[in-house]
Amino acid sequence: MAEKLKIKKGDKVVVITGRSKGATGEVLRVDRVTSRVVVAGANKVTKHVKPSRTGAGGIEEREAPIHISNVMHADPKDGKPTRVGFKFLDDGRKVRFAKRSGEVIDR
Repeated sequence: MAEKLKIKKGDKVVVITGRSKGATGEVLRVDRVTSRVVVAGANKVTKHVKPSRTGAGGIEEREAPIHISNVMHADPKDGKPTRVGFKFLDDGRKVRFAKRSGEVIDR
């Protein structure tokens, strides 16, 4: 069963542990089954690609998935890692907000 996550595609996150610790980037892809995310510019790996009809082969550098527990939302105000909470706005919408600054993350 896929679990509900607080991180979505397009969110700005900070890597808090591992080889890419401190890297900040946008979430490109979320895998809810394995609880992993792909972050732009973080956890780069080299991949040897065979030549095909569509493109030449060679050594490519691409982002590998990171476990969701190793990333945190970047605070919209200062960019530092923050926890996320949910609250209801006056118009009835349920939105995510940064607990560090109280700033709303959802647009």
